[in-house]
Amino acid sequence: MKSLFGKPRGKKRPSARQNVSTVPLSERQIKSILSSQTLPYEPNQLAVGCGQSIGRQREHNEDSLLTFTMTVGGNGSSYLFGLYIVADGMGGHQHGEVASGVAARTLASYILRKLHPFLNTPSKTLDESLQEIMQAAFSEAQRAVTRAAPGSGTTLTAALVLGQQVTIAHIGDTRVYIIHPDGRMEALTRDHSLVKRLEELGQLTSQEAALHPHRNVLYRALGQGEILEPDIFTIPFPQPGFLLLCSDGLWGVVSEEEIFRTIMDSPNVQRACQNLIAVANSAGGPDNISVVLTQLLS
Repeated sequence: MKSLFGKPRGKKRPSARQNVSTVPLSERQIKSILSSQTLPYEPNQLAVGCGQSIGRQREHNEDSLLTFTMTVGGNGSSYLFGLYIVADGMGGHQHGEVASGVAARTLASYILRKLHPFLNTPSKTLDESLQEIMQAAFSEAQRAVTRAAPGSGTTLTAALVLGQQVTIAHIGDTRVYIIHPDGRMEALTRDHSLVKRLEELGQLTSQEAALHPHRNVLYRALGQGEILEPDIFTIPFPQPGFLLLCSDGLWGVVSEEEIFRTIMDSPNVQRACQNLIAVANSAGGPDNISVVLTQLLS
């Protein structure tokens, strides 16, 4: 007898799965299994958390942040993509919050458009390097900020993760850190502030710079001036460790030791961000606070 599809009917051969029996595990057995072995992450994943607060002394929020994460697994291969942005609108300038929001969204939109063919078909090759794409994205963000908020400005710091590499692009004094499990915090970005420049020239000590009344004055920012010179570089993603992006509402009031301790004492990256916000507000919260924390799980 034939089926409607023209193939002869017959008994199906038992598959290997048909010979497998399952039984429910007790809670004690589950805890024993989880505690007795290290479970690999397949495929590799990016754990991401973010947090933001207006702070305790500001009337509105001029910070903007954006996170975008994609994980693809299957067919014996996998890859990661992540884009993380923090922008801090220039305090004292009109529409600082508009500038930071436009900058973050424009940067993300440009990068996603450029990388969409590659993300859709990873076998494709990019016509431009990631650093060239970042440079062009910053130029696009510069034009957008100039149109949307003339006379205003913003810091703009982005981390683009592709596979095991991360490309950093930065202008202003929002920072990117690597948090090493052994207690070291490594600042990857250099503040484009007048006080930091004086410190680099040896005219101020780090202690004097931290207390200087003009420590928030920037000589390089998005939307300010015609010449755009972001710092752009590519490094391996820290393994093990964390990548932290934060505005000066965090690093300006919380010590590196306290930042490290807060992250390590938190059960996951999202709780770590919430705890960092709480610590900054407990220290007075003089400015808006934005935090993005990511970890590569493998």
